[in-house]
Amino acid sequence: PAESYGFAAKRLAWEVVAPLLDRGSPLRTAHMRDPVGPEIHFGSEQFIDEIAAATGEDPVAFRLRYLTAPRDREVVQAVAQKAGWASRPAPRREQAGSVLRGRGLAYAQRAGTLVAVVAEVEVDPASGRVWGRRFTVAHDCGLIVNPRGLRQTIEGNVVQGLSRTLFEAVRFDERTVTSVDWTTYPILEIQDAPESIEVVLLNRPEVAPTGAGEPTMRCIPAAVANAVFDATGVRIRRAPLTLERVKAALARA
Repeated sequence: PAESYGFAAKRLAWEVVAPLLDRGSPLRTAHMRDPVGPEIHFGSEQFIDEIAAATGEDPVAFRLRYLTAPRDREVVQAVAQKAGWASRPAPRREQAGSVLRGRGLAYAQRAGTLVAVVAEVEVDPASGRVWGRRFTVAHDCGLIVNPRGLRQTIEGNVVQGLSRTLFEAVRFDERTVTSVDWTTYPILEIQDAPESIEVVLLNRPEVAPTGAGEPTMRCIPAAVANAVFDATGVRIRRAPLTLERVKAALARA
């Protein structure tokens, strides 16, 4: 992932997997919105959160301590301020009641655009349901040309990203894809939509526009997973965060 964490010892590495068609696979691939961003940051931004938790530090303060680029720091500060972030380590302690609440942060770059997202979730341990109740997004894509259109694009990123985080998975057997309709490939429905999405736009007229179609998307899975950890104290390292997967993870804890 593109980022500006200034750790003393850091190595970034990745491998490119050959297209499935080139390997004679019967599974056909196609285009997807930000095809690798959410997956990469689901791992990397959860790991940053894990380090903060292991050292007893607040997730925002930990990131600000190691982010070196001023714009990166400003986007994290902006989302924390807008979300009313109260400094404390994760996970949240001593919750009462049948529903657990938590908040999580994720930050990302994409093609020059900087985004930070705070997700506030509710987790029902009995059913395994995760509700992404509130999202706050700070977004810096340089010069803003159409603020209203930009906000709507960011909101679409949040909703689609939440759908991929909680529901969407292509399933297949040895012969073919088995996710063939809205029953076998469920997506987010209205009862699981966020209650609110708040957006902070950081306008930089001196910087050429760098786009908004995909950057927010890559923060959503990690922000939600970090919020689930804050609520429950349990790390879920595989998406989507389905009812069955969350319930099983909580039962093993």
